[in-house]
Amino acid sequence: MKALDGLNLTTNALKVLEKRYLKKDEEGKVVETPEVMFRRISKAIASADMNYGKTPQNASETEDEFYGMMTSFEFLPNSPTLMNAGRRLGQLSACFVLPVEDSMESIFDAVKNAAIIHKSGGGTGFSFSRLRPSGDVVGSTKGISSGPVSFMTVFDSATEAVKQGGTRRGANMGLLRVDHPDILSFITCKNEDTRLNNFNISVGLTEEFMNALCEDREYELINPRTKQLTKRLRARDVFNLIVNHAWKNGEPGIVFLDRLNASNPTPHTGEIESTNPCGEQPLLPYESCNLGSINLAKMVKPANPPSPPFTKGGAGGINPSSVQYEVDWDKLRDTTWKAVHFLDNVIDVNRYPLPKIEEMTKANRKIGLGVMGWADMLIRLDIPYNSVDAVGLAENVMGFIQTEGRNASMALAEGRGVFPNYKGSIYDGKMPLRNATITTIAPTGTLSIIAGCSSGIEPLFAISFVRTVMEGTRLIEVNPYFEKVAKENGFWSRDLMERIAEKGSIQGFNEIPSDIRSIFVTAHDITPVEHIKMQAAFQRHVDNAVSKTVNFPHHATPKDVEDVYLLAYKLNCKGVTVYRDGSREEQVLSTGKTKDSTQQVNAQTVKIVPKKRPEVIRGSTRFMKTGCGNLYVTINEDENGHLFELFTSMGKAGGCASSQAEAIGRLVSLAFRSNIEPDEVVKQLKGISCHQPTWCNGGKILSCSDAIAKAIEKYNLKADKGNGNGHKDGLHEIMLIGACPECGGAVEHEGGCAVCHNCGFTKCS
Repeated sequence: MKALDGLNLTTNALKVLEKRYLKKDEEGKVVETPEVMFRRISKAIASADMNYGKTPQNASETEDEFYGMMTSFEFLPNSPTLMNAGRRLGQLSACFVLPVEDSMESIFDAVKNAAIIHKSGGGTGFSFSRLRPSGDVVGSTKGISSGPVSFMTVFDSATEAVKQGGTRRGANMGLLRVDHPDILSFITCKNEDTRLNNFNISVGLTEEFMNALCEDREYELINPRTKQLTKRLRARDVFNLIVNHAWKNGEPGIVFLDRLNASNPTPHTGEIESTNPCGEQPLLPYESCNLGSINLAKMVKPANPPSPPFTKGGAGGINPSSVQYEVDWDKLRDTTWKAVHFLDNVIDVNRYPLPKIEEMTKANRKIGLGVMGWADMLIRLDIPYNSVDAVGLAENVMGFIQTEGRNASMALAEGRGVFPNYKGSIYDGKMPLRNATITTIAPTGTLSIIAGCSSGIEPLFAISFVRTVMEGTRLIEVNPYFEKVAKENGFWSRDLMERIAEKGSIQGFNEIPSDIRSIFVTAHDITPVEHIKMQAAFQRHVDNAVSKTVNFPHHATPKDVEDVYLLAYKLNCKGVTVYRDGSREEQVLSTGKTKDSTQQVNAQTVKIVPKKRPEVIRGSTRFMKTGCGNLYVTINEDENGHLFELFTSMGKAGGCASSQAEAIGRLVSLAFRSNIEPDEVVKQLKGISCHQPTWCNGGKILSCSDAIAKAIEKYNLKADKGNGNGHKDGLHEIMLIGACPECGGAVEHEGGCAVCHNCGFTKCS
């Protein structure tokens, strides 16, 4: 299918639309074009206008407005709306929170309801804080409770069993209050990589806990069933446990629970106990929310003359003849009003998965208008992401969207009425709003691919990267803004783009002018403190919360994570998600086994004899690019399907690198033939660095030994092979950070989630 006139779709955007969004027939063949998809959505959402006295002609005009806004990629709604609007399913919301009360009936009602929501394309959040702790008595049977973590595995298994229309797998947020007696087991519940893979987990930190932390004292754990004190823990010890596990594998995240409720617009209707899977949408029990994002890359215009302080085009090494830009505030206002109208209409045409959800959602009419393309806007304005000017502009832009969004909501309220729970809300008598919340910063992984812009409020994930297409063809993809600047300033070359692709970043390339290097920064060029400052700037003007990943380099320490958590608290963020580069890869390599002393054998009494090689053996060869040259790794297996031997070839390269690779291959073969689990071999080789790292298929290759380890890992996961001793169940379902489980492309942590920019795969709903 070709892109249609008027739709400026990239090849990758078209691929994502065909795979995940466009309507298909029973045989899986795409039967609508992107243009038809956007017309279908516009018509369905605009039809709500007729509920408020508008004529079909009025609705037709609204349809054209919505269509123009989406096909110009100035605004896109969340994925369920793109998938389901105007279709039989008709479920358009992305975010849900379900209650889990302390009874078997409530727990399994929540499991059933979550399955219904996942099937319809939504993600669910749960607080398990009301469940009695493990070891507590069960009154009806006089038995012993197994506690929240045990029941979370039931939710996880149910999620695993539900495919979301073949396009999205369910995602969950599991939250536990820090004062729950089972908090320590909750913090450590994802130590093993085979558990709770359909959950993001967050600890709900209270003001009491944070005060105890600052004062270095104990705080109380309260049994939610009896409301009685069970014990006291030192806040510093619990905080250190959270920090160390977040440093280890990115979880748990933290949510400042009392802050969520301090900004709860309808406290008279309930308490906020959890959020959606990425943490940006706090919701009451049975509440849902539909989201949408304005593409800020489209909200700029040529400046004549330049408008200080945020327009600095022509400075330094950037060609003075280049067009200088400024924020197009009029366009941003117009888009904000249309987007609020669109999202409010979604509430009316939505088909809700449960009657209680429809009732609660329509009572508060929450919407979540956010942004994407923030990094692109900064680049177009020649503002470094990690600068004071960028933080200042973030507050200006989001403050403007917040103000105009409320103005638009008040205008809707004049003709349609305020939201039903308005009386008693924080706006009662002050601001007659149609919607209890207006703004949210959500992750926009697949949406930003469709729109051809940067994701959410994240920095660029790479300036240049390698995309592998059919038959192994390697394509160098370059950020279009950087490519334009490079050609205008005379330093563009394919060789340079390939070298940048190997690194992902342009820092350290002295042939590129320093002020261009300062503008085109990537997530790992930015310090964790700078990430938090940007998140806090947006949070100041957001009703709900901000989904953003704080990236750490691999060498970061737990103290670095601690400092970011405390800074986030100080700057009034509502939650934090961190990811240390490479940490999740190490977790996936864990075998999940514990050493049983009864199975240990005195090594002096046993001689391990490698198996003999059979006459015929089968296997495959994988190409791996390394800093020393092209490496070909051949892996063979025996007649029982167990890995048996490994050979390496360095192509035309020779010398030391080739001989070392051959030596590694011989030792790995010896290990395989001695029944050593491949995971243990990988664990020893993976992560070893040399002076010439490179990128292969979107993933970083640190050395020849690292390449060999990753080749074994890919072969092992693809075929689910072991050597008879390890437990591999479910490993093929685990997303490897750095390698997409669907296409093998690069998976990046961003917006509190993980996204493949090659095919649009996302771990989170």
